[in-house]
Amino acid sequence: MDNRAGEMDVFVRVAELRSFSAAGRKLRLSPSAVSKLVTRLEDRLGTRLLVRTTRSLQLTPEGEVYLERAQAILADIQETERMVAAGGAAVPRGRLRVSASVAFGVRCLVPLIPDFLMRYPEIELDISLTDSVIDIVGERADVAIRVGALRDSSLKARKLLDSRRVIVASPAYIERMGLPATPEELDRHNCLTFNFRPTAEGWPFRDPRTGSQFVKPVYGNLQANNGPTVRSLCLEGMGLTRVGRFHVQPDIDAGLLVPVLEDFNPDDIEHIHAVYAGHDHLATRIRAFIDFLVARIG
Repeated sequence: MDNRAGEMDVFVRVAELRSFSAAGRKLRLSPSAVSKLVTRLEDRLGTRLLVRTTRSLQLTPEGEVYLERAQAILADIQETERMVAAGGAAVPRGRLRVSASVAFGVRCLVPLIPDFLMRYPEIELDISLTDSVIDIVGERADVAIRVGALRDSSLKARKLLDSRRVIVASPAYIERMGLPATPEELDRHNCLTFNFRPTAEGWPFRDPRTGSQFVKPVYGNLQANNGPTVRSLCLEGMGLTRVGRFHVQPDIDAGLLVPVLEDFNPDDIEHIHAVYAGHDHLATRIRAFIDFLVARIG
């Protein structure tokens, strides 16, 4: 490595281990040599990256940014060297951080993990399931599965799936409360909704006679922050809910849930994408994972 890459490597070791001594042992350098290299890096950048105390080391905000980019750059260097050494055919390896919604993760992603890791045994998966839209760069995720419209950004995206939303209820709920024949009849039904998307406006419908679309306000005694919770309570007969069909299709096939008001379904489609930060040289572990999802889910 040249001097800059060497300084970068030393800094990353110090930041990860939070210790000059531990980084020195890892790099076979004295603590004073490690400290001088980090100081030289800070002098060259003109900013403080670490706050040193007698008991600990803490990253400054500038240090956090530099650490994130330095880790990515060093990983690219290592991957390039491995690829060249292997004659241009690098084996996907290393930690792969993936974020997905809870519903998509449980229904579509988790069942595929054994096959993926069997195919790529040198990849270490780090999966987080959340229905919050994360900042890929800030959260250091390699790939995020996004449901719905993509915001304008510098991120790259590959489509995995198109899924229509559907209103469902359990046979037990329908037997107890009756089957609504029109959206207006939802006023006497318990509608289970989400607390992370605006539900005050209600659920969208389409008039089958005129084709015009409208929104019907819905009400219920429960909101949740993820699809599996709402699905589980719907299966228990607590009420109706409106979710992505990919999430409940197995339940519909098994007769555990029944589509409701399909004649009024506006056929609103949710696009599901794998998004990632675009680079000139995409890490093979990221490319392998996205290609695998497209082949198995798409």
